[in-house]
Amino acid sequence: QVQLVESGGGLVQAGGSLRLSCAASGRTFSTSLMAWLRQAPGKEREFVAAISWSGGYTFYADSVKGRFTISRDNTKNTVYLQMNSLKPEDTAVYYCTVALSLYPGRAPSNFGSRGQGTQVTVSS
Repeated sequence: QVQLVESGGGLVQAGGSLRLSCAASGRTFSTSLMAWLRQAPGKEREFVAAISWSGGYTFYADSVKGRFTISRDNTKNTVYLQMNSLKPEDTAVYYCTVALSLYPGRAPSNFGSRGQGTQVTVSS
């Protein structure tokens, strides 16, 4: 079982950048597929980005492709989400989660452990 704690959220103006971090505890992190999800007020939780256990494969939602970058450092048990060119519609609570599967060309649909989330607010 992996325990996850997100950090790095905050308030930023449109066009700005933030980097989210997710610290994981547990022996299985380095072999876990990881992902970021987000949930905006009044909306369903949606997929943002995923990364393979080695970091060699990544997949993004169309809405963030070219602006966000997911990465991981298995020596630090941490996964990151670098968010650039932020838009007001990126405002949401961002969650780090374990992805139960990751197939080439499509977003994962099943998830395991999830952190408590970190708020990202983008002002216009």
